[in-house]
Amino acid sequence: MKIVFMGTPAAAVPTLERIVADGHDVVAVYTQPDRPAGRGNKLSAPPVKEKAIELGIPVFQPQKVRTQEALEVFRSHQADVAVVVAYGRILPAGFLSAYPKGAVNVHFSLLPKLRGAAPVNWAIANGDRTTGITTMKMDEGLDTGDILLQRETPVEAVETSIELMSRLSLVGAELLAETLNNCETLEPRPQDHELATLAPILKRSDGEIDWKLTAAEIANRVRGFQPFPGSFTSFRGEKLTIWAAEPSSNASSFAPGEIGEIEKGAIIVGCGGGTALRITELQQQGRKRMTARDLLNGVRIEKGERFSQTQ
Repeated sequence: MKIVFMGTPAAAVPTLERIVADGHDVVAVYTQPDRPAGRGNKLSAPPVKEKAIELGIPVFQPQKVRTQEALEVFRSHQADVAVVVAYGRILPAGFLSAYPKGAVNVHFSLLPKLRGAAPVNWAIANGDRTTGITTMKMDEGLDTGDILLQRETPVEAVETSIELMSRLSLVGAELLAETLNNCETLEPRPQDHELATLAPILKRSDGEIDWKLTAAEIANRVRGFQPFPGSFTSFRGEKLTIWAAEPSSNASSFAPGEIGEIEKGAIIVGCGGGTALRITELQQQGRKRMTARDLLNGVRIEKGERFSQTQ
């Protein structure tokens, strides 16, 4: 099959690799423009672009897709179908109808649940026990197209969003291959829009820890909001980022945000609902990530001190 592939982050790379391995003719790859990154703010190519160059596939990085010129270039590829995996833009109607088989999207949730830009992060942050992959026929809405195939997978108890995304990217590649192999016989199934939930793009403010939440809710956000925006609080007037934490098995009489116990390998902090959070990995402002054990070896922290809002 003649395919135009559209994707940007590392999570889209396994699907591109699988399409090529299955013998499809990928005539073009569309990805977001290079962006400044790192300390030097040097332009950095998206992972999909790097893989496409490695595979010898022409790369297109339009600044805008809602122009007649962009549409004419897109149509000129004369593909059978567009495959879209985390491209990063909502495609206009002209792009969706440019090829005979339209556009097929790989989405990282079990639609209609978690429509939007950050389904993997919100699945963990919300405490979902299961999630999965959906392939769908794209329409002009936000992840509202008809479902083609779905595959469910459990969310592991200590899995971060980075780990879950890596795993789902492989599941997505398999499901897309199955979708393309059966595209002539699959019957698209409309979504039940009344069951839809949203997974909006993450903002920095989402990472601010609200210590009135329960320890389980905070621990889920710590795992879910990685690598951005992270989960952070203020300690002694400076930002403190928490990278690993779990609910304590003991009930708590500590106030939300109050440091109630100091263990050799953990800091125990009071949370809402009489719960406590056991913090095992964290990062002081301007310093590297470290275990709680290493931090406590160098910093004297007292019971009764408080974590608070950063602003």
